[in-house]
Amino acid sequence: MNILLVGEYSRLHNSLKEGLEQLGHQVVIIGFNDGFKKFPVDLPLHQKWNSGFLKKIKVLVYKLVGFNITSWQTYRQFKSYETQLKNFDVVQLINENAFYCGYYYEKKMLQFLFENNKNVFLMCCGTDYLTVKYYFENPTFMSLLPPYLEGKIRPENFENVLKFRKEPFRKTHEYIYQNIQGVIASDIDYDIPMRNEMKYLGMVPNPINSDKITFVPLEIKGKIIIFHGINSESYFKKGNDYFEKALTIIEKKYPDQVEIVTTRSVPYLEYIDLYNRAHILLDMVYGYDQGFHALEAMAKGKVVFTCAEKEFYDYYQLQERVNINARPDVPYLVDQLSQLIENPNDIIEIGKNARRFVEREHNYKAIAAQYCSLWQTEKKPSNAC
Repeated sequence: MNILLVGEYSRLHNSLKEGLEQLGHQVVIIGFNDGFKKFPVDLPLHQKWNSGFLKKIKVLVYKLVGFNITSWQTYRQFKSYETQLKNFDVVQLINENAFYCGYYYEKKMLQFLFENNKNVFLMCCGTDYLTVKYYFENPTFMSLLPPYLEGKIRPENFENVLKFRKEPFRKTHEYIYQNIQGVIASDIDYDIPMRNEMKYLGMVPNPINSDKITFVPLEIKGKIIIFHGINSESYFKKGNDYFEKALTIIEKKYPDQVEIVTTRSVPYLEYIDLYNRAHILLDMVYGYDQGFHALEAMAKGKVVFTCAEKEFYDYYQLQERVNINARPDVPYLVDQLSQLIENPNDIIEIGKNARRFVEREHNYKAIAAQYCSLWQTEKKPSNAC
């Protein structure tokens, strides 16, 4: 098949592409590089007028006449690729707002894809209209919403979530659902909100290319190294404040036994290189299942503090620990870290379990085959554009 993947989050589409190519398919990715993470894409898009003096001009123009310069610039870049965006057997959108544009230009680009390609699918692997709706209707659900409701995040810094509650994004959502063949969730966090939706096709786990990730069995020869990589833009959404408070206590409690490494908003390749020395990696506290970066660290054999609630262990029918369930609870995090520091053999065992789990449940070629099966089963709806 000839496949177009639209958008990139956390290297998900890159790993899926690698799996699809191993199966003999031709794959093209169009999209942004996911900000500072700088993931590769075949047809790159660049957000312009988003910083400094140009951003101030953009905001002023939008307030005066309602014209979004950044959306227009993105649309112009998209237009330059139009001849390369036709006649794909499958197109997959990574999100309902894959181009980060307002309704007018987002719809124009989506309409081109719907009119010039056979089958379009949507991923649910982040915030969109339905997941955000579910979060607000179920405020106790473990999502990125609690820190906002607790007042830790100001509305202007939560706009990438709140925008999906606004009328233009409801219209975009409805337009997409009128034209797609189905929706696929990437993990349990998105599977749960989607279970009663008509176009939901089910969950396909994140694809991890373990062939590219070297597993090095953990050894405890000196200090236990704990790595905390912070993305400043999602500091509270990931629960980094809980991790930092816990680490302050751990550093005082075990000054001769631990080394703590903290980074902030570094590019993906640098981030990966920096945590290679670590035994333990702190990922996030809000959720039920692991995201992409946690799984990659698990593939390396790290002990990852991440989302691993009962729903996760039940879904995969796990008896052994493959990670540590992190929660927004400082004493709990201190206790879990302390147990590992005082029982280093557990670190070694969990690291081995983690690698085996990723190889078994997230193999990029097996996951790519699952996508192909879903894509080939579904047919183009009669009411498409």
